[in-house]
Amino acid sequence: MRRFTFLAPLTAALALAGAAAAQPSAVVVTVSPDFAKTAEELGQRDVQQQVDDLTAKVTRVLTERHALDGARIELTITDLKPNRPTMQQTSAKPGLDPMRSISIGGAAIEGTVTTASGEVHPVKYDHYSNTLADVRGFSTWQDASTAFNRLARNLAEGRYVTR
Repeated sequence: MRRFTFLAPLTAALALAGAAAAQPSAVVVTVSPDFAKTAEELGQRDVQQQVDDLTAKVTRVLTERHALDGARIELTITDLKPNRPTMQQTSAKPGLDPMRSISIGGAAIEGTVTTASGEVHPVKYDHYSNTLADVRGFSTWQDASTAFNRLARNLAEGRYVTR
């Protein structure tokens, strides 16, 4: 029985070491200059959180699926729409209700994937709710989060440009 007690931590350590080796070399997310003007209306803090969220989701999904090992992924958020008003928007327009005001949200992302072999693939993806009836969840960034998750899965499956 002692033999198995030793093997469990060793197996876990090897699994973590393998996962660390099988990941993209870099995931870089920025905001496009055109969108930067709108980003100020949404609030820099909220936009930075979305940049961080996209970076984390793409890195996590590609690492979990052992996809694009050693690739450099450069993504640019070209549009970002919240489903509910951000703190910056509610402070700028006191008539907005952060709980009851809803809108069609989503995100648009462009960029490139440079594989470990040097091939460069363009990336283009967007996702928005079609109508207010399609808005699901209670999060400010629900549809943007859905866009980030779907983009990450598409990248892992080798689909770089989708509509």
